[in-house]
Amino acid sequence: MSTATMTPSNEIDRPYPPIAWITSGALGLVIIGGVWMASHAPRRAPLGIAVALLCAAAFLMLVAATLLARQRIFAWSTFRKVLKWGLLAYVIEAGMIEYAFVRDHTSGASLVIVTLMLLIFATSPPMTIAFTVARYHDPD
Repeated sequence: MSTATMTPSNEIDRPYPPIAWITSGALGLVIIGGVWMASHAPRRAPLGIAVALLCAAAFLMLVAATLLARQRIFAWSTFRKVLKWGLLAYVIEAGMIEYAFVRDHTSGASLVIVTLMLLIFATSPPMTIAFTVARYHDPD
């Protein structure tokens, strides 16, 4: 097999960093953290595990955003369009979850951690979806 047949036929077939996997990992971490926090409501949850999960998820989202920003040839307009509508849906969902925690009298550091986890929860799936759609779309 020659090397000419091993090269991508066009830009859509070229390899991309594992952004969807990374953002999905971040989502999994905040879901675990959210379940941990909810399982202790309305009492005060031990925050060490929740903070560790939050920090790991935030680090993964930062890595994904950095890798994504380094893509030069990419369908950015498609990415932004899908991201915008995905964010709308997930921000509404995260807001309803936040309301449930506030209604359960979560306050102080616990509420801050839950809010930050919900911020990642609201951005991770839209980023995953938008990246996947834009990856297979013709570059701008």
